[in-house]
This record gives sequence, structure tokens and C-alpha cells, in this order.
Amino acid sequence: MFQLDPTLNKDCIIVGTFQLSLLLLMNDANYPWFILVPKKHDVSEIFQLSDKEQQQLTRESSQLSRSLATTFNSDKINIAALGNIVKQLHIHHVVRYQDDPSWPAPIWGRHRAHPYTIEEQALVIRQLVNTLGDEFTPKNSSK
Repeated sequence: MFQLDPTLNKDCIIVGTFQLSLLLLMNDANYPWFILVPKKHDVSEIFQLSDKEQQQLTRESSQLSRSLATTFNSDKINIAALGNIVKQLHIHHVVRYQDDPSWPAPIWGRHRAHPYTIEEQALVIRQLVNTLGDEFTPKNSSK
């Protein structure tokens, strides 16, 4: 049975779900930073998913990336599946700007997380959710 890793649960806000994946917002207002977590038990690597699930994850990642680029007018979208600290398979999608606090270096370990205010969090989520389309179900939706 799928359970979200405790670290992701502590550091992120659940935004909603795609067919395969849970969508999270990292609680760090330094960057628009979202994470896809396939809702599969005991999976730490993409190759552990079935071929069909790998294709679905790619579709969801592409859809999310397109929406992030459009919604937040990014200079670049960084996508990574590291898993060195959190073993559960999760794919980071980070909106990058040439004037962000870490550009052009990777974001990890550069700056202390700056948590969103409730208002900022709601705005970022609302902006993104409005562009994700019918294949996405927001957390508090009756869809």
C-alpha cells in the first residue's frame, strides 16, 4: 500500500493527483518547486515501474513541466530524481530563473528554505492547477 515518505510529507504540501502520481509543492518559496511521486509501494527507481507506468510518468512529468514553464515564465525547468536522502521515487521539477538565488548552480544545499505564507502557497498552487488540465485532480476537488 502506498504511503508518502515522512520527509516528503513534512517538507511539502499535497497539491493533488495525476493518474499515476501525487503532486507536491516543496515548501520553499525560493523557487516554484514541485515534486511528482508515483503512488507505488516500495519503488525507488524509475526502472522498477512497469513500461506502461514509465510512459505515464513521462507524460505526467512533461505535462507538469509545460504547465510550470507557462505559468511561471521560466528560463529553465530542472528535473531530477536523486533519492539520496529520500529513497521513495520522487521527481523534482524546479522552475529556474537567471536571477534566482542559486543560478546557475544546482539548488540543493545552497540556501535555507524560505517557507511560503498561507497566501503565497494558495496563489502558487492555484496558478499551476489552472493550467494542468483534466488529467489532474486538485486535492480538494470533487472531480
